[in-house]
Amino acid sequence: MNYKKLWTDMHSNLHHEQIEVLPMWFEQIRKMMDFWPIAYYPFYMKPTEWGLKVEDRYEDELIKTDWEIIREFTKKVNEEGYPMFMGYEWQGSGLDGDHNVFFLGNDEEQKHPMRYQELAAAYRDIAAIGIPHHVAYQLGSRGKNWETHDEKFSPFAEIYSSHGSSENDDGPLSMNRHIHMGPRTGETAYEVGLNRGYKVGIIAAGDNHGVPGVFEHGSMCVLAEDNTKEAIWDAMVNRRTYGVSQSRIEVDFAVNDTCMGGEVEVADDAQLSIHVKGTSAVDRIEILRDNILDEMVVHSGTWERKPQEGVIRFKFRVEFGWGPDTRVYQDKIIRNWSGKLVTDGRLLSVEKCWNNYGQNLTHVDENSCEFEMTTYQSTATGKWMGPSNVTTEGFIFEVEADVDSEIHLWVDGTDYPMKVRDMLKSSKVTALWDEVHQLTKERYGDVEHYRDDPWWHNAYKFKVSKASPEDSYVVDFKKKLDVEETCNLRLRVWQKNGDVAWTSPIFITKK
Repeated sequence: MNYKKLWTDMHSNLHHEQIEVLPMWFEQIRKMMDFWPIAYYPFYMKPTEWGLKVEDRYEDELIKTDWEIIREFTKKVNEEGYPMFMGYEWQGSGLDGDHNVFFLGNDEEQKHPMRYQELAAAYRDIAAIGIPHHVAYQLGSRGKNWETHDEKFSPFAEIYSSHGSSENDDGPLSMNRHIHMGPRTGETAYEVGLNRGYKVGIIAAGDNHGVPGVFEHGSMCVLAEDNTKEAIWDAMVNRRTYGVSQSRIEVDFAVNDTCMGGEVEVADDAQLSIHVKGTSAVDRIEILRDNILDEMVVHSGTWERKPQEGVIRFKFRVEFGWGPDTRVYQDKIIRNWSGKLVTDGRLLSVEKCWNNYGQNLTHVDENSCEFEMTTYQSTATGKWMGPSNVTTEGFIFEVEADVDSEIHLWVDGTDYPMKVRDMLKSSKVTALWDEVHQLTKERYGDVEHYRDDPWWHNAYKFKVSKASPEDSYVVDFKKKLDVEETCNLRLRVWQKNGDVAWTSPIFITKK
């Protein structure tokens, strides 16, 4: 079956004190995502008689009031045709790990027992799922307890987020951001669940507490028959899910006719098929059998020497941001940008790489688009769980054009023409020199220095990445699998720019 790929951030933690901005969160999500399972966060830092604040749950009545607001809002947007799901974060005693609970329907209530088994039992006859996240933290201290896992209630796990990667403890994507919860351990990582024989899929999601859908924190894709809540729910409970660390790498992966997340019986051999359409050059695809590398499909080196002539397809990312050092220019926090991209060929797709509010794609047609961007020098909320101090905003464009043509990028009314052949050779950074020189003169007068640090370090910039031709980001691979015993098979896809996709496993039973 040809499923639709639908994207979301399945870990948007809306707090009690943010309940009034629920509509703003939703508008941000609706600009970027195909559906939204919200994860209400009913916890706060509670003062104690000893003076030490501890994280605890709000009073039940307050939570109930917030829950009714979310219920009414969800019903409203569902009636308007948008597939939003109610959900909340459960933590319990910390002995079983943190889980987000989501519902198909809009009539359920929150439950907060101390233990995971009690939580799963409480929702046994209800269309509910509980998804573990940041699983690789310490057992007993909110890392995942695989001893108590229920694969029906928890069909997949969130293995990447703002916390980092919980896939294992020896991979290159660390969990160093939230140092108070770390370090991570291999004793509770995702791969432990697979090694125990659980059928558990994979997603990535933000664990976002200030802005939902942060590009840099990862997102998930479901393979669904259509955009209805019922079809999306069917995809989730059957583990037709995968996760990406940043950009939306498209992955199709099947054994015989069974796609990711499924179960299949095979005899001595089976047909493995993989199709990847990346957002930049694909470096390699790792085929993992029972968490062990079974085969590596190396794509780097297979396309670089092919001549690019005539009309070609290619992708490139444009990022806006950087700007004044806030220690020098304390008031220069926000900048608004307006832009336009024009090609003589065709604009095939536009992916939004957005980390904060204030971004708009205002017009798209066959050969151009227009946009308005807002970049920030610090986190929008000032919250410690927010994104890094400086984030960029931008897009990934896919274009079909003659290799000898030009792309015109207009920024704040100025045209920056780019030859496609040059774009295929290298990235390019452009600083807004006139603006930073004017700012320096206004604040400090006619500054002189033997190098350009005072200006370069404080200039707003935009970066156009090296363009990747279609040969570099599309990979098709098929082979016969020798199946000697029951196993699980999954993929890890790496792009040259460091972006990763992880698929849910296919669970193979030897006949």
